Amino acid sequence: MNTEVSTWLARDPDPVTREELQRLIDTNDRDALEDRFSSRLAFGTAGLRGIVGAGPNRMNRLVIQETALGLGKYLLATFSDAASRGVVIGYDGRPDSSQFARDAAAMLASLGIKVYLTEKVAPTPLVAFGVRHLGTAAGIVVTASHNPPAYNGFKVYWDNGAQIIPPHDSGIAAQIDIAASEPLPVMSVEDAEHQGLLTWLNGDFYTEYRKTLNNSAILSNHQQPEAVSLAYTAMHGVGADMAEQLLADAGFKNVYSVKAQREPDGTFPTVNFPNPEEAGAMDMVIAEAKAHDAMLACANDPDADRFAVAVRTEDGEYKMLTGDQVGVLLGHYLLTHAAPEQNLVGTTIVSSSLLKKVAEAAGAKYYQTLTGFKWLTNIAMQKQTGDNQFLFAYEEALGYTVGQTVWDKDGLSALVAFAQLTSELQAQGKTIWNRLEDIYREHGFYLNAQRSIALDPSSPPVGDSLRTTPPEAIAGRAVVCIDDLKTSQRQYADGKVEAIDLPASDVLIYWLDDDSRVVVRPSGTEPKLKCYYEVVEPIGHEDCLKHVQQRAAEAMDDLITKHQASLPK
Repeated sequence: MNTEVSTWLARDPDPVTREELQRLIDTNDRDALEDRFSSRLAFGTAGLRGIVGAGPNRMNRLVIQETALGLGKYLLATFSDAASRGVVIGYDGRPDSSQFARDAAAMLASLGIKVYLTEKVAPTPLVAFGVRHLGTAAGIVVTASHNPPAYNGFKVYWDNGAQIIPPHDSGIAAQIDIAASEPLPVMSVEDAEHQGLLTWLNGDFYTEYRKTLNNSAILSNHQQPEAVSLAYTAMHGVGADMAEQLLADAGFKNVYSVKAQREPDGTFPTVNFPNPEEAGAMDMVIAEAKAHDAMLACANDPDADRFAVAVRTEDGEYKMLTGDQVGVLLGHYLLTHAAPEQNLVGTTIVSSSLLKKVAEAAGAKYYQTLTGFKWLTNIAMQKQTGDNQFLFAYEEALGYTVGQTVWDKDGLSALVAFAQLTSELQAQGKTIWNRLEDIYREHGFYLNAQRSIALDPSSPPVGDSLRTTPPEAIAGRAVVCIDDLKTSQRQYADGKVEAIDLPASDVLIYWLDDDSRVVVRPSGTEPKLKCYYEVVEPIGHEDCLKHVQQRAAEAMDDLITKHQASLPK
């Protein structure tokens, strides 16, 4: 390891991380050195994400430089015109993001690749938009999204504007390994600009994204926007300017931003965890909403690719909608406004099945993918036709994409769409809660929950055990069929077998006789299961929704408790 550490120290361009590494060497902190040098941050379908610090198992300038070189070489080997098409780069408000973006730009330019670099922080959806708008071969966003302050990341888009999927992830990773063993070229951003290899993306670029959304037919429902009031937080991220502009463009005048969280600040001083899903993260925007008696309390996460909302209830309090509830509401709303041929909607295997019912009722086309937005958008591109054009997709973790402006999750367009849905309902004398109840009464009440379950470390791999002795019933409910995505087969209780059109993945889905569902994702690295549960409670004409919700909650508790008790210990 001594040679590896010395080599790294000699290559590292950053005096801060060199000093950190030298201090570990001087104090002979073997555990810390082992942690940093035992492996390299793995480049996967989302790119890189990790803690900032010295060494190959951290996010730092040298890792960024080597990663950018590997990506650049892969692009040149894949596209004959990669150099002239170039790469668009943006970054979030974390302390190192601007420098990391400049380092990536310089390395790509050293290979003769044209670079488009944003002059200031940029929402992640804006960069995804830029790939298609500028016609680049790829896109990079330096961001760790809603991870804690210690993290940063390097997210990569392919030339179709969607996140990379196999085989490109492994192809890029192989080139990064080569770049990590070769001398680094010497080029600065200033050199790149002087040689005509770097173009700064200024306010005009941001305006193009804004204009494109403003001109979107499915975001042009302007029914009494002045009657809607909402509070908004960027959660110390980069979304505030664009979010406020888009809402103003759409006619929403009563918008109240949380000032303490409006400006980019990668230390996230007012939230323990800058993720709208985390307890307490929405407290300040809900307080702002209460202060103005606003209808909605809305949030983007720090890179503005996710959207969260709490809605005012009859008693004046605010209740968070789940990602599934927002997804179903937006899907239902958009399908009632889009052109007939714009009818392709989708979600993931762990999100609510309710969107499928909504799509069927609307005569629309529905598709389902593995977990992750990279699948939702890439598969949508494959499935859409002239008569079935993509409209909307979502995943339960607060990710939504509206239309075809951005082929990744976009918390900004989702914010506008949800505000427009609210204003339409307001014009009809209705609320979001009324619309949700209407959907439930038509299709049934769908309740979803997630649990991570730790298992005995000494037990055999849990996936093997579950496949060896598949259950005939779970919590007293008969198993109708089992989807095994590892074998890409659906096995019915009567022995019939069907092929499943999804990429192979270590996932088991149990469909039960009361329309309940259990999805199990065994961990490949530790004795743990991620379990996703869904129960469906029918609603009779005379049923009170509150009572139905209570029945569903009791059924969910029973399903989770008994399923966990049935798992191999």
